[in-house]
Amino acid sequence: MAEPGPPRGVFVLAVNPCAGRGRALADAHRAAELLRTGGDEAVVLSAGDLTALLELVRDHLRERALTTRALVVVGGDGMVQAGLGVLVELAAQGVDIPLGVVPCGTGNDLARHYRVPLRDPVAAAGRILRRLDDPEPRRLDVGRVRFPDGRTCCFATALCAGFDAVVNERANRWLRLGGSTKYLLAVLVEIVRLRTVRYRLEIEDAGGRCRTERREGVLLNVANTSSIGGGLSIVPGAREDDGLLDLFTVAPLGRARFLFLFPRLFSGRHVALESVRIERVRSVAVDAADVTAYADGERLGPLPVRVDVLPAAVRVLA
Repeated sequence: MAEPGPPRGVFVLAVNPCAGRGRALADAHRAAELLRTGGDEAVVLSAGDLTALLELVRDHLRERALTTRALVVVGGDGMVQAGLGVLVELAAQGVDIPLGVVPCGTGNDLARHYRVPLRDPVAAAGRILRRLDDPEPRRLDVGRVRFPDGRTCCFATALCAGFDAVVNERANRWLRLGGSTKYLLAVLVEIVRLRTVRYRLEIEDAGGRCRTERREGVLLNVANTSSIGGGLSIVPGAREDDGLLDLFTVAPLGRARFLFLFPRLFSGRHVALESVRIERVRSVAVDAADVTAYADGERLGPLPVRVDVLPAAVRVLA
C-alpha cells in the first residue's frame, strides 16, 4: 500500500479560551477535526493572554505562509478583530491569507452578517471548506482607526462612539452573562443616564467631497457591516466589500422616544425614522468630550479618532 502523501496545507485556528463561557477550545477542536478531512493539517493555538496568542499566530503564519490555508478565528468579534490585525499586517508584506470564523462569542456580529451558523462549530468549519475554492472569493473591507498618538487598529463590524459604546462598557463587565441578553440588560441600566453628545465631524463622503460639521446625537457608529451588539441591525443595507463605510447617527432623543427606537434596531425598521441618518463615507474624524470609542465590542480609547477603510483588505471564507 502506498504511503499517504504529505498534507496539502495547514489551517491555523486561533482560540480565545474564555469565549463561549469556556466552550471555545472544545469548539476549536471539533472544527479542526472537520478541517482535517481533506488531508490538511489543523493546528489549534490557544493562550490565556491575547498578546501571547497573537505572537504564536504571527510566528505560525510567517513560518508557513506558503502552505497556510486560512487563519480560523474561534471566538467572538473581539477575537476576529485581533486576527484581522495580524492578517492586515501580513497583507502589507505581500502575504494574503484568508480568514475563517467559527463564532462562539457574545455578539458574533461578523458571523451574523455573513450568516455563518452560530453555536455549531462543525457547520461553520464546513462553510470554510466550501469557500476555499470559490471561483469568486469574498473580500472584506477593513475599518482602520487612527489615534492622535499614532496608534492604529482595525475593525470588521463597526466603531461605536455614543450610547452604544457606553452599553458596551457596561456589558463587558458582566462576564457571567452571554449573547445579546447582556446587551439588552446593559441598555436598560444605562438608559437612565442617556445623554446628548456634541460631536465635531470631518467627513469625506462617497464622492470624495470633504466637509466639517457639528452634530448632536445619542448614537454614532462608523459601520462596515450590518449589525452590532449581537444583532442590532443598525445599517441593514451595509455592504462589506463596497470600499466605503456607513456613518450612522441618531439625533438627540428623550428616554421615551429612545425606547420607541430601540426595538426597531433589531428589525431594521428604524431607518425610516426622522431622527436616524445614514450616509456612505470614505472616512470620518470624530471628536467629542468624555467619549470612549469601541469597535467590534472592544474598548479602543478616548476620542478623537480618524476612521477610514482598507478596501478588500482580507479574503473571507464565510
